[in-house]
Amino acid sequence: MDALGRVVKPKTKRAKRFLERREPKLTENTKNAMLIKGGNANLTVTEVLKDIYAVKKPFAVLYKKKNITRPFEDQTSLEFFSKKSDCSLFLFGSHNKKRPNNLIIGRMFDYHVLDMIELGIENFVSLKDVKNNKCPEGTKPMLIFAGDMFELNEEYRRLKNLLIDFFRGPTVPSIRLAGLEHVLHFTALDGKIYMRSYKVLLKKSGCKIPRIELEDIGPSLDLVMRRTHLASDDLYKLSLKQPKALKPKKKKNISHDVFGTTYGRIHMQKQDLSKLQTRKLKGLKKRPAEKSAQDGGSSPKKPKSA
Repeated sequence: MDALGRVVKPKTKRAKRFLERREPKLTENTKNAMLIKGGNANLTVTEVLKDIYAVKKPFAVLYKKKNITRPFEDQTSLEFFSKKSDCSLFLFGSHNKKRPNNLIIGRMFDYHVLDMIELGIENFVSLKDVKNNKCPEGTKPMLIFAGDMFELNEEYRRLKNLLIDFFRGPTVPSIRLAGLEHVLHFTALDGKIYMRSYKVLLKKSGCKIPRIELEDIGPSLDLVMRRTHLASDDLYKLSLKQPKALKPKKKKNISHDVFGTTYGRIHMQKQDLSKLQTRKLKGLKKRPAEKSAQDGGSSPKKPKSA
């Protein structure tokens, strides 16, 4: 049996806490990413991995040693590192004559490769080359995607979903305006993907709403898509399945409109309006002639008694 696959009983409290953190949960932890350098990675690829690690920290693990592996041919090494470091996202960098400045971004499902897309680096501007103030470590970025290819092409659509999964960061219950200071912008144009990183500057505008300016802080990447390894529709659907405990219970007779207004429907028995008590008014009171006409004619007068 594999050393990482066997059942391990904790002997200390620290080991017990470690295993509890890796147990399946209804609400999963923030996804960690591992950044792996290939056996023949050059300086450009190494700098890209370092910059992505700086953007992704603290939810990332950077492997500094070279690992001789080819993810599209053999995925066992990636699955081993994923289980060892408890990472469900990965970025692999390599360089060779056939595919220079190569990046492979992907994700795992149940410690097996789910999606994997190969990208080539055509232009790169490092964090060091941009002499501006950077965002604090762990800042949750705002993701913007521009280009029709992200909606029309299936491979680009899956790449967009993968990039959101990679850079989204932790799920937060609330936000504040001062915390929205990092923007990652992805543009798909003419068969290339342009990645830009900006810092949001809030300037005085003379009114309550501040004036917003974007300042380039790096890194900047011009990428081109190469090979892809996408999951089948059934496996992809299985990976998106949520436990029943997380699904909100449907409330009967309650609906919402596009603006979030809540509408409720009340079921009542049929009312008899003829017995409805209304306010009595003299102007609506029936005259004696009208009453006799409704009763079927005038009733004979009673003789007076002597």
